[in-house]
Amino acid sequence: MKYAYYPGCSLESTAKEYDLSVRAVCFNLGIELTELPDWSCCGASSGHSTSYWLAHALAGRNLALAERTGLDIAVACPACYIRLRTTYGEMKDDPEQREELVNLIGMPYEARYNPRHVLDIIGNDIDRESLKERLAKPLGGLKLACYYGCYLVRPPQLVAFDDPENPKSMDILLDALGAEVKDWSGKVDCCGSSLSLSKREIASQLVAEIIEMARKAGAQAIVTACPLCHSNLETRQAARGQNRLPIFYFTELIGLAIGIAGTRSWLKKHMVSPLSLLASHGL
Repeated sequence: MKYAYYPGCSLESTAKEYDLSVRAVCFNLGIELTELPDWSCCGASSGHSTSYWLAHALAGRNLALAERTGLDIAVACPACYIRLRTTYGEMKDDPEQREELVNLIGMPYEARYNPRHVLDIIGNDIDRESLKERLAKPLGGLKLACYYGCYLVRPPQLVAFDDPENPKSMDILLDALGAEVKDWSGKVDCCGSSLSLSKREIASQLVAEIIEMARKAGAQAIVTACPLCHSNLETRQAARGQNRLPIFYFTELIGLAIGIAGTRSWLKKHMVSPLSLLASHGL
């Protein structure tokens, strides 16, 4: 499997551990990622609110660059993913719109290649049994709440790789790795990351509700596939000392479970350290 890889801005900065874990896990699972040359910001999260054509031009330029590679596009950030999917979907179905986009970006684009989220690729294209055969450190009953956030699997007519109200792809994946995945009602609730600067009190309240729901479900940690959600859930938790819930990227736990070297270096970048929790499970 080969993909053109679009990291996006967050994975080049505040979510570097996500980028490192995505690259390492994909390499070990036989998914070849070729970073998109000269990629640029996709416009999330303010560009699409400013101008319809600015939003499509920002995403469209990256899609056009990817089209030159002749590969589908792997995306790790849901915000980037939804921007690329939106432009891809609208341009694929409307030749007149596509012509307007081509004029704006000054590059040919035919909407021939599909943007896919890394969770979709790993969760749906990697055989579960072959993944189990790779296990070096099964997650040993680690109690996890899988958090998809409010737009990784929405809107369904645009994304369509999992259930928009009760997604399971991450749950199934982590269950295969030996974790005890908790069923809970907060997996697609909004964490308020887009309000982190403008309405901090609302963001903090939304995070508090998600954390409390995960605790009530019996989770020891939350797992996400979104750098914005990850940062928000870590930084907006009330100061509760060692009782704060660690937040993992799903790729970090795959890397840990299949024994990829350097996993600890990713986890040390977290603001809520998960190391003591992992140690308590022999991980």
